[in-house]
Amino acid sequence: MSNGKKLARGAIFAALYAALTYLQNLLLPGTTSAVIQFRLSEALCIFALFTPDAIWGLSLGCFLFNLSYAGALPLDWMVGTVATLLATLAMYRLRKIRPHGFPLPALLMPAVSNAIFVGAELTVYIGELPFWLNMLYVAAGELAVLLVLGTALYYAFSARGLAKRLFPEEKA
Repeated sequence: MSNGKKLARGAIFAALYAALTYLQNLLLPGTTSAVIQFRLSEALCIFALFTPDAIWGLSLGCFLFNLSYAGALPLDWMVGTVATLLATLAMYRLRKIRPHGFPLPALLMPAVSNAIFVGAELTVYIGELPFWLNMLYVAAGELAVLLVLGTALYYAFSARGLAKRLFPEEKA
């Protein structure tokens, strides 16, 4: 696959992540940046199971939203981006581990990564809740999005053969 196509694919992931997060924040204010956040755009992380282009694309999308959103915490552009980068990288590496045909270990990675990084950030900047509780709340939101919407998206792309048609050069 050409570098131009990879660049375009990653840019599409970045644009989708940022646009969906902005749209959600417009329609449901506060749901993308609260302690218990349900960023529906996080479900796009499942694309890291199909292509490595999703790793940098989604990380860039997270960076762009967090950098430009006035309600973000001061270092959220960095902390959130690193959490997304590590989560999608881990998802890509775990993509072939599928107990009973389901990529559960990979789908748990955004919850783990964001719980640690965003949980720590919330504890430092807001400080109202202890670290473990911030971690729990962040993980709960991530798990809800990935295990419900992410799972539906994963099966929609897998069962209909869309993943093989969109990402033919990748071996799932």
